[in-house]
Amino acid sequence: MINPIVKTIELGDGRVITLETGKLAKQADGAVMLRMGNTMLLATVCAAKDAVPGTDFMPLQVEYKEKYSAFGRFPGGFTKREGKASDYEILTCRLVDRALRPLFPDNYHAEVYVNIILFSADGVDMPDALAGLAASAALAVSDVPFGGPISEVRVARVDGEFVINPTFQQLESADMDIMVAATYENIMMVEGEMNEVSENDLLEAMKVAHEAIKVHCKAQMELMEEVGKTVKREYCHEENDEELRKAVREACYDKAYAIAVSGNRNKHEREEAFAAICEEFKAQFTDEELEEKAPMIDRYYHDVEKEAMRRSILDEGKRLDGRRTDEIRPIWCEVGPLPGPHGSAIFTRGETQSLSTVTLGTKLDEKIVDDVLDQHKERFLLHYNFPPFSTGEAKAQRGVGRREIGHGHLAWRALKGMIPADYPYCIRVVSDILESNGSSSMATVCAGTLALMDAGVKIKKPVSGIAMGLIKNPGEDKYAVLSDILGDEDHLGDMDFKVTGTKDGITATQMDIKCDGLSYEILEKALLQAKQGREYILGKITECIAEPREDLKPHAPRIETLVIPKEFIGAVIGPGGKIIQGMQEETGAVISIEEIDGVGRIEVAGTNKECIDKAMAMIKGIVAIPEVGEVYTGKIRSIMPYGAFVEFLPGKDGLLHISEIDWKRLETVEETGLKEGDEIQVKLMEIDPKTGKFKLSHKVLLPKPEGYVERPERPARQERGERTDRGERKPRFERHEK
Repeated sequence: MINPIVKTIELGDGRVITLETGKLAKQADGAVMLRMGNTMLLATVCAAKDAVPGTDFMPLQVEYKEKYSAFGRFPGGFTKREGKASDYEILTCRLVDRALRPLFPDNYHAEVYVNIILFSADGVDMPDALAGLAASAALAVSDVPFGGPISEVRVARVDGEFVINPTFQQLESADMDIMVAATYENIMMVEGEMNEVSENDLLEAMKVAHEAIKVHCKAQMELMEEVGKTVKREYCHEENDEELRKAVREACYDKAYAIAVSGNRNKHEREEAFAAICEEFKAQFTDEELEEKAPMIDRYYHDVEKEAMRRSILDEGKRLDGRRTDEIRPIWCEVGPLPGPHGSAIFTRGETQSLSTVTLGTKLDEKIVDDVLDQHKERFLLHYNFPPFSTGEAKAQRGVGRREIGHGHLAWRALKGMIPADYPYCIRVVSDILESNGSSSMATVCAGTLALMDAGVKIKKPVSGIAMGLIKNPGEDKYAVLSDILGDEDHLGDMDFKVTGTKDGITATQMDIKCDGLSYEILEKALLQAKQGREYILGKITECIAEPREDLKPHAPRIETLVIPKEFIGAVIGPGGKIIQGMQEETGAVISIEEIDGVGRIEVAGTNKECIDKAMAMIKGIVAIPEVGEVYTGKIRSIMPYGAFVEFLPGKDGLLHISEIDWKRLETVEETGLKEGDEIQVKLMEIDPKTGKFKLSHKVLLPKPEGYVERPERPARQERGERTDRGERKPRFERHEK
């Protein structure tokens, strides 16, 4: 009998999280089954004993996978099994990875694989908010060196109150949705979207989240003690030569510092100057000596370059490109540079440039999301591309990576709240990064805003974004908050804090912390400085284009909407889609229809007004109720000896009797010259109450000939005085009896 070790976390609202280890996946270095309600996640961690020779980074791989069986569903597609990770799974991986990665020892380079699998779900609690806790707990019960534990929670503000790990239903009415990761002492990561909230509201949400995370961390510490994994494995993944380290610093620091304070604004020139210092130091060694020493020299020089950059900012107030700490790089914008897309813009800030395009489509262009716990259609899409040439790299461009999905998602969150809820178009924004040196995701937000306004999309307000950095050495009170950080300032600094918003508040944020002891005072300063930067950039955007264009581009599709009663949806579609397909073929318009809130919502799209008007008229004809006495223009569908059948409304045929075609007596319909396909005006004279058949007339719309005498109708037999009392007719068999 297996006796697993279980720890319980009370959430304070009646919900409970349990962490169980020792029962499942026992061959992994660490494994924990997390349960909250009927939502269950298994997290495992496996780490190699030794590092691959030459590795000087942390080779961490985090995977998050949701099983369709967890919610009693079959996967889509022909194979009916889980395939590659969805965007949602990749984004969840990134949330966990960004919280864990900074907490591994700097000199620990063994491959570490963290796998989190959703095995059960109830559709009530959101599993992505539990993935970080599960992963950290698996590391806690292993012997893998790790500076945690950590946990992640989602904070939502619902009806003015902060809610920790809200349900799917609660999140629908929230005006703030952020994910926060932290250790017991420090916040490590923040990401989320907001409905134009203030900086103080965001800080308050982070504080509420941290208090909840402390409870999670305490439970993991207790679990670690019970399992007996408080002492982690020993490792030796780096060879060091302290004399060589000292020699590199003495020979290179002053030269590197001189470049750091020189204020050279050209990225490639700075990189070449820094690289030349290292190469000059290596020149004193033979090729044989460098085979052994080169990796160490590169590592030690990286530390020298990092220290020089940081001291230049803290001591001299000078950044690598010569800017002040709160100074934004030069900005230039252009709208409409491309004639083909429905909207386009270029946004350039320093050495970062985004070319963004907007494409407008119909309901048929919507993205269908079919995740395990989320099935919906998305009308606003944003895709981000980061080709190697944007940083001057000579390598092939492969498929979309996790970074591109994450950066695009952040920009999507920043802008999506500004699209009116009733906007009829499906919108796709594509940001191609043509040049990069610092926060291309924020350039995407700015270029996306410009392109949307160029396309004539009636966004509520323009949105801008900025990336903030931080330089703070351990044990020092002095620090510097940096606005609009460079790539090197991100890599060598202590914080990457991206903030987007309108003039009235924050719409999205993403923050990664790489140092310990970051106070809320520093975070508040960073947010307020970011606000100043956002407002400055917003001014540059509105100088370029102040508001959305009055009209769409001439080649953009036009969409008109129509709401019809629910019972007419089938009539518009027709059997097997025959009616709606026929209307599209005849008019050239694209027609889509769906039921929303008990009514039918129709969208008609076309490249010109004529085809839209024609399609709208046909639809209105289908949903119109025929009225006796109304005049219609119909089309002759068939000619019969006794008259013609006329389609006077789409899908509604009536009989135009031969006697109702003209005032003169006709022997055949052909005498009139009418033929199938001809249009003719008719008046609806009568609707048979029993059969629902329509009686039409054309002659009543014609002037009566002079001297015309209308023949009186033949009276009934009783009125003519004929006998009606002849008795009943005898049955046939009696009449034929002999």
